[in-house]
Amino acid sequence: MMLKQLFLGLFLLGICSAAHAQDPVKVDSKHYKVEFENSQVRVLRITYGPHEKSVMHKHPNSVAVFMTDSNGTFNFPKGPAQPFSSKAGTTMWNAATTHLPENTGDQPFEVILVELKSKPVKKTTTKPAEPKPATKP
Repeated sequence: MMLKQLFLGLFLLGICSAAHAQDPVKVDSKHYKVEFENSQVRVLRITYGPHEKSVMHKHPNSVAVFMTDSNGTFNFPKGPAQPFSSKAGTTMWNAATTHLPENTGDQPFEVILVELKSKPVKKTTTKPAEPKPATKP
């Protein structure tokens, strides 16, 4: 009996942890669609209707390109909500985050999000090669 309760508790803990912050494509396919993916990036098309809300999910470092004007709020697991407003054509760098977005506007909005998969390339400290003098024919 005690063993059953232990397994049930671990199972429920696993479900709660997994549901806390996941891949937006898996937990909110209504708003998030994969447009392109390779070993370096994943490109998402994000669309929200007026006053629609997502679920808590996470993103790695990314660049957002707002295709339409947008007004919304980012809700976070801890800390205050953060309102946002962007014009069509605006680009924005985003550090990795866990959030729950909400469209607070009366119009739908669309965003292209380029999620970065790889770690930044380390800069080398070697000097570039010295230019060679031109030779005369």
